[in-house]
Amino acid sequence: MKNTDAIKSFIALGQESRLNVFRLIVQKGDKGITPTQVKELLGIPSATLSFHLKELIQANLIKVERQSRNLIYKPQADVVQELMDFLLMNCCGGKSCETKPKKKVKT
Repeated sequence: MKNTDAIKSFIALGQESRLNVFRLIVQKGDKGITPTQVKELLGIPSATLSFHLKELIQANLIKVERQSRNLIYKPQADVVQELMDFLLMNCCGGKSCETKPKKKVKT
């Protein structure tokens, strides 16, 4: 992934409502989600939601498919993976980035 592509993604995700929309779409995976469902779950007005979806599409983070009369928004899984790989490239000095399990707090 080029720096310019990563920057476009970060700019698109740099707004709280848009980040929430993106996270919801990613959670739905290949099943996808309609704008009506996003609106109901996040309480974002239609015009605002339309703007956020357009921004995420332009950043190539999500895609839209028409199924009958519905628009279905899905993550661009390959691009999301590229972004993750870009962020973690050479992480931990080239060593495995294994994390230790968190200790349970006794109550």
